[in-house]
Amino acid sequence: MNILFLAAEAAPFAKVGGLGDVVGALPWALKQAHPEADIRLVLPFHTTVDAARWGLQSAGAFTVAHRNGPLRAEVYETTHRGLPVYFINGAPIAAVPGVYSRDPRADEVKYAFFSLAALALTRMLAWPPDILHAHDWHTALAVHAVAHSQAQAATRTVLTVHNLPYMGAPSPLLLEAFGLPPASRATGLPQWALTTPLPMGMAAAHAITTVSPTYAREILTPAFGHGLEGFLQRRRDRLFGILNGLDTDLWNPATDPALDVRYSAATLSLRERNAAALRAEVGLPQPSARQPLIGLVSRLTEQKGVDLVPAALRLLADYPWQAVLLGTGEPGLEEALRSLEAAFPGRVRAVLRYDDALARRIYAGADMLLVPSRYEPCGLAQMIAMRYGTPPVARETGGLADTVDDVDLRPRHSTGFLFPEASVPSLAFALRRAFALFGHRRRWQALQRRGMAKDFSWHKSAKAYLELYRRLLRDPSQAKSFPP
Repeated sequence: MNILFLAAEAAPFAKVGGLGDVVGALPWALKQAHPEADIRLVLPFHTTVDAARWGLQSAGAFTVAHRNGPLRAEVYETTHRGLPVYFINGAPIAAVPGVYSRDPRADEVKYAFFSLAALALTRMLAWPPDILHAHDWHTALAVHAVAHSQAQAATRTVLTVHNLPYMGAPSPLLLEAFGLPPASRATGLPQWALTTPLPMGMAAAHAITTVSPTYAREILTPAFGHGLEGFLQRRRDRLFGILNGLDTDLWNPATDPALDVRYSAATLSLRERNAAALRAEVGLPQPSARQPLIGLVSRLTEQKGVDLVPAALRLLADYPWQAVLLGTGEPGLEEALRSLEAAFPGRVRAVLRYDDALARRIYAGADMLLVPSRYEPCGLAQMIAMRYGTPPVARETGGLADTVDDVDLRPRHSTGFLFPEASVPSLAFALRRAFALFGHRRRWQALQRRGMAKDFSWHKSAKAYLELYRRLLRDPSQAKSFPP
């Protein structure tokens, strides 16, 4: 089975967000699950990619057709963890500093060029993919192009939607310049979506996947469908939710070098030393009695529900808690966290920066982690938190609902606390429930151990994707029998 992965980013080569984590792990998990498969990853040669570090070697060049004349594409290759990785460069890619530009039009040209160049690369290599697995809007035009190519009629396509609102922009002139037709009205797409990359790819794909089962159901509704819910309802037999995994070697409290004290479920009492070290690091006083330390590790955006946090904690001012809040993002939310720290100087620390090492120490030292997202296609923070023995207090949506078992709803299997509404009272009530259980040390430790015992590895996800690929190759029309 030849499997081609296309994405804008993949750790460790280029990573901006969760997409980089997923594409940086899934191809290798698939190879472990199916060693006979020939799996290859193609990425843009971003200006931030360190060619010397990764030992990139020139692998040839070709051209991509364009209205204004052929565009030259150069290919570089390396091997990482036993898999071939290719990097494509060209003027549209070199013109954008970093992975993404502040100019959406520059990104559209960059990724249209990249998508078509990646398909041309497979022809140069005389390596026809059986499965093309594209990710998000950046590579959705590759899926659309395959559907309009007689030469690649045997290729089956999978498009993973990591975050539906990010679709790319309607670009009829761009499509015309690269010789691509718009999507057909017969697909059922709304008019605006016929020239928009992500909907075009979704209409052409043999299978559409999202990164959690609940999110796959949510995007069928007006609240989460962003104008595509009607189209997705008609394609729901091709829509599958497969939960993302977690790199359990990278996220392991027993081996994490960023921690003051490493520990496991069997040595959970050592974790309290990390809590003390975290308080000392951020300048919070050590409490005289056992007191919950609340953590937040997040991009500071409205989607992440960070705006709910200051008001909820103010409502709970009479409870004895402390909080460490880490993140950067929207200026108004940064200011709201600064104001909260000013109002509670001995109880709150707002650290307004990106800091991976401190994030790890928060996962390992906080007693509970806030994940109040308004929507969350999958989410990694709650999985990391549970692996580190930190029960999440999370909104019941998307991947959060699929990974966190609530104390009251599933007491024997519980790993955290869910709240149903993206509102201050709902979050505050969930925190009250967490504070109440925190007062019972043995029950709290049992909750921690259940979370640490959950299997969030990529093994399950890889098996699910392989089963989908096999069904598509046997008969694309039978993919609908794949379990949701």
